[in-house]
Order: sequence, then C-alpha cells, then structure tokens
Amino acid sequence: MKPMCGIVGYIGPKQAQNILLEGLRKLEYRGYDSAGLAVYQDGKLKVEKAEGPLSALEERLNGQPLHGEMGIGHTRWATHGKPSDENSHPHVDGKQQFAVVHNGIIENYLELKEELQEKGYAFTSETDTEVIAHLLADLDDGDLVSTVRKAVARMEGAYALAIAHVDEPDKLVAVRLASPLIVGVGDGENFIASDIPAILEHTRDVYVLDDGEMAVLTRDGVELSTTDGKPVSRDLMHVTWDAATAEKGGYEHFMLKEIHEQPKAIRDTLAGRIKDGLVDLSQEISLSAEELKRFDKIHFVACGTAYHAGLIGKSVVEKLARIPVEVDVASEYRYRDPIITPSTLVVVVSQSGETADTLAALREAQKAGAQVLGITNVVGSSVAREADEVLMTWAGPEIAVASTKAYTTQLIAIYLFGLYLARILETRSESELAEATEALLKLPKQAETLLEDPSAIRRFAGDIAQHEDLFFIGRGLDHAVVMEGSLKLKEISYIHSDAYAAGELKHGTLALIEEGIPVIALATQKAVYDKMVSNIIEVKARGAHVLGLGLEGDDELGKSVDEVITIPETLPLLTPVLSVIPLQLLAYYTSTARGLNVDKPRNLAKSVTVE
Repeated sequence: MKPMCGIVGYIGPKQAQNILLEGLRKLEYRGYDSAGLAVYQDGKLKVEKAEGPLSALEERLNGQPLHGEMGIGHTRWATHGKPSDENSHPHVDGKQQFAVVHNGIIENYLELKEELQEKGYAFTSETDTEVIAHLLADLDDGDLVSTVRKAVARMEGAYALAIAHVDEPDKLVAVRLASPLIVGVGDGENFIASDIPAILEHTRDVYVLDDGEMAVLTRDGVELSTTDGKPVSRDLMHVTWDAATAEKGGYEHFMLKEIHEQPKAIRDTLAGRIKDGLVDLSQEISLSAEELKRFDKIHFVACGTAYHAGLIGKSVVEKLARIPVEVDVASEYRYRDPIITPSTLVVVVSQSGETADTLAALREAQKAGAQVLGITNVVGSSVAREADEVLMTWAGPEIAVASTKAYTTQLIAIYLFGLYLARILETRSESELAEATEALLKLPKQAETLLEDPSAIRRFAGDIAQHEDLFFIGRGLDHAVVMEGSLKLKEISYIHSDAYAAGELKHGTLALIEEGIPVIALATQKAVYDKMVSNIIEVKARGAHVLGLGLEGDDELGKSVDEVITIPETLPLLTPVLSVIPLQLLAYYTSTARGLNVDKPRNLAKSVTVE
C-alpha cells in the first residue's frame, strides 16, 4: 500500500464542509501536497479540490462554500501522478454519480483502466483512484453497497475507501484492505477517518475496521460486514488518548511510531514490484535491457542516512549484478571531479527529494552525460522530477527528524533494483534470484517480530545513557549498518559515538577502549563471523561492556559478550533491514532515558535544502 494520507467522511445534521475541513486539519501532521472535498448539495455531488496546503482549498471555499450534510474529504500524499488539482481527491466518474477518496494502491489499475477506456470511459487524472470511480459507474446496479462489493472484488492491492453516491445521500460506505480506516459513532451523526485525531473532537467511540471489512454509515447507525456480505459484530472502542497522543497513534513520540510502521512501509515498497516470484521494475524503469547492459560503473550519491543506504547498495549491486560501484557523500561528489561518462549510472538517494547537495550532484552527473536514477519518498519532488528514472519508496510521511522507515524503504528499493539488474544482466541464476526474492518478502513479518519485545534493548539503553562515549563495530555489511546506528544515537541522544570496521581496531582505535566503555557489536555476516568474534574478544579483554547482535540460533555469540539480542535469520545480504531496527530502538530509548526531545533534536532539520 502506498500511503496517500488523510481521509475524512461525515453524515449527520451539521454542515459537512466544516467538519471535513476540521478533520483534515487534524491530519496535516501526516504530510500532504493537495486537498479536496465532495459534498452532497442540491441533488448533486459538488467537488472542490486544490494543490498545495489546506489553506489553498479553504480560500477557494470561502468564495463559494459547499452546503450539505454528507460528504468526504482527503489530503493527498502523491503517488500516481504529480501533485495537481486534477490528481487531487476526491475523484468522480464522468457523470459525477460516485465520489471516492482513497489511501493505498490499486495494483491492477492499468488493466482496469484499459478495460474501461475501451468501453468509452474518459480519464482526467494520472491516478489509480480515478479507476475506482469509473469502475463503480460501470458496475452500478442501482444499489451503492452491492456496487461497491462488486467493484472491490475486481480490485487488487491495498486500499482504504470512502464512497458516496448521488442517488443515496443518506448513506456513506467505507472499505478497508491493508490500509487503516476507522468509523466514528456519534449521536445522530457518524464519521469515517483514516486516523483517530480527525474525529476526536466529535466522538471518542470508534470501530476499527479489519482487512476485508466494510461499513455502511447513515445518520442513525453503522452496519459492519465483510466485503462479501457476511455481517460483522464488534464492540465499540472508546478512545482515552488526548489529541496530541492520538496523532502519534498512541505512541509517545513520532519516532517510535515510525519505527513500528516499518513492517508496513517495507510491504508497501515491495507491493506491485514482484511478479511470478521475481522482481519486475519494467513498469517504473524505462531503460531497456540493452541500455542497462551498457553501464560499466554505478555511483551511489547521497547524504547522511541515505548515504548509509548507499553503502549497503554498493555491496548489493556488486554482489548481484557484478558492476563496480562507488559511493559518495553528495556534498563532496562534485568537488572531487568524479569520472563520469555516458556509461555511468548515477543513483541519487534522498528521502525528501529536495536535499540540496544531492540535487547538485544529480545535475552535475547529467551535465557530464550520465543517466540518473533517483530513489526518493516524495512524488513531485525535485529529485522525482529531474532524475531520468525514478524508483519511489513508499514510507509515507516521516515526521521525526531522525529517519527510520525512510531508511529501511531505501534499502528495500536498492534490493529491488539490484535483483532486477541481476535478472536483466543474467549475472545470477533464476533460482538464486527467486530465493532472494522469497527472502525479501519475508522481511515485513520478521521485522514485526523484532518490535514485539524491546525490553532487553531498553535495559541496555538505560545503561549507556549514563555514558558520554561509546563505539559500534562490525564487518562487511554490518559495518555499514553500525554507521547508521551510530548516527542515530548521536542525532537524538547527543552521546559521542563512532562506528568502526572491526578489523581495523588493531590499527589504532583499540587505544580508545577502556574499562566499562559500551561497545555494540554486530555479528550477522557468516563469512566473517569467526573473525568478528575475535574482534569482540579483543575489546572485551580491554574492559569493554559489549552488547552483541547476532542471528537467532547463534549459541556462540553469548559466550563472548555481556548481553545479546538476535534478529530472525535471513540471507546475509538482507540482514541490514533487520539489524538496523534494534539500533534504532537503542537510540530512541537512550534518548528518552536522558529526557531529550526525540522528535526534534537540537540543531537539526528534517530536510536539508541548503548546501
């Protein structure tokens, strides 16, 4: 599912426009690039929408407000199609009989769109959501609920939907599959929302829809059922959170919420990109097999956390596709006069797509004749617009300054690219690629297990919160991961930490190890496991207090460290996605133990838009 942000729906005795705008305002923290409403007014579904902040929509409505007591609203985080008025939600069919707002992705939308176009349906946007509106019109049997059931049976992917029909103004329909959706129950009024803060001002009694469920809302009640028509009985949940906590989904901080959103973000980034057991990016990357085969060198260019993703990318692409890879900090890239030719592929990685140094590197590479692949989380960003090819990550908006889910989805995008490249170049057998793809698909569930019980990490965090210095060590891919773990700790706990390639300890840095100093040691790479254990023994012999991170089933690591945590076993190449999660939690709990502002660390901004 690709998050498309905020949904609000209302039916009751009050003016819907005001309630919908209030609800969308409560969801602004999620990030968005456009907003819109559809309200039943004078026998029609009236739609108003605008690119930009909610204030742009409100300005339009000031001159000509929508008067009506039933409606749906949406704030959009662009996925299919750039931010624009036309691509904003709600979407309607050609006769404006149906209005739809949607979070998620319809994976078979192209197939459905072609089928509908052949029947004469005309499309006005680039979105997959408009397909839903026309599909409803095509399947319309005179009953809104029955029509919705037929439509969702044709749709593949993930979605949260709120749907209105001009001939049934006494009814709203909500449907959920793998995208959050709730129904709020009031006194003579009822609500739909993608998140609790949107309706908390009006009711604290909600139904949380499960996958494959739908709700039919009237003024007087709510009926729950499965999408195939079986009744659902469920108790109301009474929300006791205050509004600020509700925005964070009940978590104490956005960072913790976003750490816990990683399994979902990984699933979202994988969605629609694996066919018949193999990675297929042909719908997103337009480069032909011949063009991909002419690249003799790849540069990964990025800043901060994204640079650490690039370090993983080097190992992934070289191992899978057997093409030499260089990794550069974007702020240094132009000034080292890099050797760039038309046979160079430059991969720029940026969460926001607006990182100034990364954009400068992108432009420099294109000026030198290179093709640029952008990996970014923001549709319509400068990277997404200017790169020759774009591979989107689908982390959704990230509020905390310290990046977590954006990083793991960057890794997933890199794995997808590496596996696709290896498939095209035929540098790995189909069975090897299938095995890696199967392991990739298991990562979301494995990530969930890592988040179930953070008590051991929390205890260790309480200990290291008393220190002013500590070290991370690892070998191979583990070295790239500990660099990210060290950065996270520095960012939000203000503890000085360094990450070292463990094999380099004897070449000077072992002098820094003294009695009681904390060391976090990763040992997930089987090829260098024995050597890594020897390095751990070296720091232990000099008095270090060592937290070891290894694989489940490893009975040896615990003999060499003071404390041990494990991650589920996966292919050695894929361990960085899992091993970084305990390090994120370690940084988080260390920061909270110090009583610091986790989401807004001092001196830092979310997006660095100046050089």
